[in-house]
Amino acid sequence: LSAYFCFLMTALGVTAGAHRLWSHRSYKAKLPLRIFLAAANSMAFQNDIYEWSRDHRVHHKYSETDADPHNARRGFFFSHIGWLFVRKHRDVIEKGRKLDFTDLLDDPVVRFQRKYYKSSVVLMCFVIPTFVPWYLWGESLWNAYFLASILRYTISLNVTWLVNSAAHMYGNRPYDKNINPRQNTLVTLGAIGEGFHNYHHTFPFDYSASELGLKFNPTTWFIDFMFWLGLVTDRKQAPKEMIQARKERTGDGSA
Repeated sequence: LSAYFCFLMTALGVTAGAHRLWSHRSYKAKLPLRIFLAAANSMAFQNDIYEWSRDHRVHHKYSETDADPHNARRGFFFSHIGWLFVRKHRDVIEKGRKLDFTDLLDDPVVRFQRKYYKSSVVLMCFVIPTFVPWYLWGESLWNAYFLASILRYTISLNVTWLVNSAAHMYGNRPYDKNINPRQNTLVTLGAIGEGFHNYHHTFPFDYSASELGLKFNPTTWFIDFMFWLGLVTDRKQAPKEMIQARKERTGDGSA
């Protein structure tokens, strides 16, 4: 249970934090929530918020081209993990320089996490998940470290990478059949709501990254709960009429 709780916190640091809040600005979060999401993002250990959001914006702008950091047209392995083993294609660097990321560094939470990223990763990703079970209920350090820290980290990395690989290759395209991203149920289950990828690339500004009221999306539930608590404002959402019109115009007819 402790490991799974850490997994959920890790996932939210990426999905609700680096992805939907900082990369896409699909909603606004007050300072306490931004601090929580930054800490959770350090637990995820997938590069700091600035770098993660920078690469993700480039991915959306130039999806499935040489300027896409994890271009799925280069194969499953490359888009899943191989892109981290090689130098970035020159187009990623050159075209990425043309995008504006000043809004990210205007956020003091992003600046603070970036400045102290290494120490925050050691604390959040490895020390706390290991120490808490050992201190509070006598779990062995061996079990706590390898389950709540290492195994949890490994699984969370791979479910995130599946959004770049599997969700760009396998599934239907009810919103836009002309782009690679797909709706992938298994990725949705693993990445707590991020597998509705054809929808997300069609309407990247939508805070839910899926059609509301119909789909399994724990990240959306979390954001809605934070809205109820008063920590979230200005949730952006694609109107139903716009969604339906897009389905009829460019969808593959599967929805």
